[in-house]
Amino acid sequence: MITFAFYLFAISVCVSGFMVVLSRNPVHSVLWLILAFVSAAGLFVLTGAEFVAMLLVVVYVGAVAVLFLFVVMMLDVDFAELKGELARYLPLAGLIAIVLLAQLAIAFGAWESSQLAESLRAAPITDQAHNTNALGLLLYDRYLLAFQLAGLILLVAMIGAITLTMRHRRDIKRQDVVAQMHRDPAKAMELRDIKPGQGL
Repeated sequence: MITFAFYLFAISVCVSGFMVVLSRNPVHSVLWLILAFVSAAGLFVLTGAEFVAMLLVVVYVGAVAVLFLFVVMMLDVDFAELKGELARYLPLAGLIAIVLLAQLAIAFGAWESSQLAESLRAAPITDQAHNTNALGLLLYDRYLLAFQLAGLILLVAMIGAITLTMRHRRDIKRQDVVAQMHRDPAKAMELRDIKPGQGL
């Protein structure tokens, strides 16, 4: 049963990944991406990493993929024009893909596995520790500095992206709270005595 589930999830991940790229409708691509994430979470459950599987479902399926779906559905993008631009650069993209595939073939052809690889990849946690507990010990004890540095790098990257993409437009009226608080009511309002039957 475990072998059948593994092949089912593995085939689902591969087919979903291909359909993400090959699907003509971007909404369908996002839905295939969600299926790929759920299938990958199933593979993580089979390997005993249930915490990572739940993170994959909650973070990627519940937040990132749904955000992609909303952005694709709400933006009025001319996909025909985008496909025309992509078709213009298709020969160059094909050449780059061939070069990358050749490099991967050379790298995997010269791949040699060390006999100590399994022992070096093993996590230094005892078998009695729970999976989530072991992951917490690795992240917040053994690799605390690397984990904190990764978070700091992501924070700097986020601030840099916001700074680079922020544009100050002069044609937009913005709220000035200080000016609103210090305004003079006598100058801000004008009282008019409208007689019955008389317009403004």
